[in-house]
Amino acid sequence: MAIPITVLDCDLLLYGRGHRTLDRFKLDDVTDEYLMSMYGFPRQFIYYLVELLGANLSRPTQRSRAISPETQILAALGFYTSGSFQTRMGDAIGISQASMSRCVANVTEALVERATQFIRFPADEASVQALKDEFYGLAGMPGVIGVVDCIHVAIKAPNAEDLSYVNRKGLHSLNCLMVCDIRGALMTVETSWPGSLQDYAVLQQSSLNSHFEAGMHKDSWLLGDSSFFLRTWLMTPLHIPETPAEYRYNMAHSATHSVIEKTFRTLCSRFRCLDGSKGALQYSPEKSSHIILACCVLHNISLEHGMDVWSSPMTGPMEQPPEEYEHMESLDLEADRIRQELMLTHFS
Repeated sequence: MAIPITVLDCDLLLYGRGHRTLDRFKLDDVTDEYLMSMYGFPRQFIYYLVELLGANLSRPTQRSRAISPETQILAALGFYTSGSFQTRMGDAIGISQASMSRCVANVTEALVERATQFIRFPADEASVQALKDEFYGLAGMPGVIGVVDCIHVAIKAPNAEDLSYVNRKGLHSLNCLMVCDIRGALMTVETSWPGSLQDYAVLQQSSLNSHFEAGMHKDSWLLGDSSFFLRTWLMTPLHIPETPAEYRYNMAHSATHSVIEKTFRTLCSRFRCLDGSKGALQYSPEKSSHIILACCVLHNISLEHGMDVWSSPMTGPMEQPPEEYEHMESLDLEADRIRQELMLTHFS
């Protein structure tokens, strides 16, 4: 009597569905259109990420067959741009959903380690002056080296007792502080602030505040909306403009500040894990903040590689409705004097 023998695939049992097919997916075997539709980036950009992150993603492993850096990057890009661990995404590159999650964690940490390489304020005078010239050319606002604002990214509730992440809409979120240039390149990103903090409180406690309070950029300023206090280095709009000069100042301020609003829309459109369309990020606040930062790094790398990020299709519910803020009255007499002088000199 023949005894049936079941041959077990140990790799499959140990490492999940499709482990044996990990080496079968090659970038050269698929079209550019496929890569863009599935992972949101072109072939050469993905090759660059493999070269940039390969050493971090090839660390020693206890497994007999580690997942290649190329596959890990594709898995992470698939999550960042779709916002979910879809079964078809794992099937496409031959890994399980659990492996997808590990790949996202690995790539996220590798990108976070390189954040300061790609997200930074220019240090030399020529670059700072170039920022001022570019912003002035946009709407006639002088002295501007960046626009600042905050954006909320939804996360799962850390625990039932912790209300520090509950924002004014009653949702759990991280309140992320960002500064961008006229192209939408991010120069400051702080992603770990709890959603209960209002924008002005985030800025007050931020490293950005310390940087400017130390006088690192004299005779320059950022532009912020009415959710911030007027500072000597942060110009805000007038609550109730009365004179023609004040109206012109507010119009130039609005046109210039719109750059970061457009940047936020683009960021959430490209990286759908941030826009809430597939639900909140299902991670701890710390891991969620790293995912947001990793997406910001990718955003800047895209710009460095000549990708027109503002041409990305903006669809879905990613745009956040404008919030109503109590107007932040200026408590800084010197800041008020600087703004008055600015209006008198350039908008009268």
